[in-house]
Amino acid sequence: MTLTLTPLSNGFSLAMNGLTLLSHTPESPALYLGCGRERMDMYRGNFDIEDYLEERVPLSRAEVKGDEVHLSFAAGQAPALILTAEVGRLLLRAQDSRFNRFWLRVRAEAGEYVYGGGEQMSYFDMRGRRFPLWTSEPGVGRDKTTEITLRADLSGKAGGDYYHTNYPQPTYVSSRRYALHVDTTAYSVFDFRNEGFHEIEVWAVPQAIEVFAEASFAALVDQLSRRFGRQPMLPDWALDGAIIGLKDGENSLLRLQTILAAGVKVCGLWCEDWVGLRHTSFGARLFWDWQANEARYPNLRDTIARLREKGIRFLGYVNPYLCEDGRLFQEAAAAGFLALDDTGGVALVDFGEFECGVVDFTNPGASSWFAERVIGQNMLDYGLCGWMADFGEYLPIDVHLANGVDARLMHNAWPTIWAEVNARAIASRDMTGEALFFMRAGFTGVQAHCPLLWAGDQSVDFTRHDGLVTVICGALSSGLLGNAYHHSDIGGYTSLFGNVRTGELMMRWAEMAAFTPVMRTHEGNRPKENLQIDQDAEVLAHFARMTRLHGLLKPYFKALCLEASQAGLPLQRPLFLHYETDEAAYSIQDQYLLGADLLVAPVWQANQTQRSLHLPGPERWVHLWSGDVHDGGGEIVVAAPVGLPPVFFRASSPFAALFRTLAEDVLPQG
Repeated sequence: MTLTLTPLSNGFSLAMNGLTLLSHTPESPALYLGCGRERMDMYRGNFDIEDYLEERVPLSRAEVKGDEVHLSFAAGQAPALILTAEVGRLLLRAQDSRFNRFWLRVRAEAGEYVYGGGEQMSYFDMRGRRFPLWTSEPGVGRDKTTEITLRADLSGKAGGDYYHTNYPQPTYVSSRRYALHVDTTAYSVFDFRNEGFHEIEVWAVPQAIEVFAEASFAALVDQLSRRFGRQPMLPDWALDGAIIGLKDGENSLLRLQTILAAGVKVCGLWCEDWVGLRHTSFGARLFWDWQANEARYPNLRDTIARLREKGIRFLGYVNPYLCEDGRLFQEAAAAGFLALDDTGGVALVDFGEFECGVVDFTNPGASSWFAERVIGQNMLDYGLCGWMADFGEYLPIDVHLANGVDARLMHNAWPTIWAEVNARAIASRDMTGEALFFMRAGFTGVQAHCPLLWAGDQSVDFTRHDGLVTVICGALSSGLLGNAYHHSDIGGYTSLFGNVRTGELMMRWAEMAAFTPVMRTHEGNRPKENLQIDQDAEVLAHFARMTRLHGLLKPYFKALCLEASQAGLPLQRPLFLHYETDEAAYSIQDQYLLGADLLVAPVWQANQTQRSLHLPGPERWVHLWSGDVHDGGGEIVVAAPVGLPPVFFRASSPFAALFRTLAEDVLPQG
């Protein structure tokens, strides 16, 4: 795709495929440079960030010289910024190193929708709002008007806001069928509040601005997934049931037998506590020294082998930090593999009543050591077939790294580097596509390494900004940027200030999870205070039905995985991806298409037994449970008691025969 530069009077315009993106004149400049001094304070993965802006100056004068634009502040001055147009890229070269702030205004249109920004949890359409892009803890509640967010802010600076995310990415997709990506790891901001332009702010001059344009959204997503990297297909075993998360020591094995006896289809047992526990005021935490704790799980290697014979994989947990009181910390410190502090000593990070060292992955020796020694030997060779790869967003901004790059510029890049370490370890054992790790943190390029996203630590509730519904938004926003596979903790994770799970929440979350690529439960941060799937007969029976439903959908899931590998399409899709002429489809974020043939509208509010939803058109849709046929292109209200989530399939689907068998196999008897 060629970017076309057109000279204007003291300015220029930039277009792709006839689509005008920039129009820069002295009267209405599109580019600015400036200087600022930021303050960034990190507390346990949460950031308090503000900027003192010293200068912001428009680049008023522009001269087009072939495929270059020379921009200056005034007539007769030397250029301060030079732009070079390439195929799909606008390269930027600052001529004065003192400028550390950059702004770009991209033309906007009335009625335009904007999506992306990485994994956004509150708002799918970002138009009308401002989104800082900085990987961090997303926060508790994520809504400053609620008591839970206020209390989290006061107790641990952990309340968060609508734009906080583990996985930001400076890429957006416009309903004008183009996408724009900023090639930078610096702190940046997407501001979509102005009717006439979108403003991009970067706390550095970016290397390039990349633009992608296609005639359809499916083709645009395909192009983006090729740019950022295609994920490997999900392992076949991950589609055979649910991954059951238990952190109860050897008692986890007894509980698993009860779960299996209830008819639950199980493909994996996930025990975070395979490394042992430490107890803190937040709840049960793990011992961050990544090797099996056989005092907690006696004869674990043999247990893993026996589970494997039954078709159940064993999964664990790892993150890129080493607790100070563990053996691996001493080994890494002696080898010089840990990031340093201002004094030249090992930097220690407070993770809440214990401290850890940061494995410095910019040191090739440290990266190789962790991939081989920790993941290769201690995990894969031990028998693990998967794990949660956690805490990629935690790189402190004040550590000193081996590559000499400021940690503030490495912070956003860290999740992608962490994903690459995990992927390299798996590849070293020829287990790509067999071993499965999942991450909540991400940034540009994570797609090429991480086979599965998870939505992070939702609250154990139905709330608008931190509950069940946010998982849908996260899947849709990240999916447009090449992340085909997304899932969540069934029932949520964070339980604080008396907020605990209900049976209704567990069942509604399981209903949604049945129509996502992977089903996985989590006991949460306070297991003893919260309902678990094996503690209530009704919840367990319901969960068993949902796992059977997920298993019956395996042929469809496999077809979608193949499609993802070939065309980059996510499994969970916004309605407009296939129904571009349906105007209502562009503003919907609480329902989705699973592939092209299933429409899923989860019940995400408490005490609801019916659901209003939009059926896109032109199309005819069949209600999964009743068989009733509806014409698309409008709103309907459908009964949605617990156990019968609102799901429809295309009447013309090649999988219609499979879908018609689901009701008779899964409907509760009696």
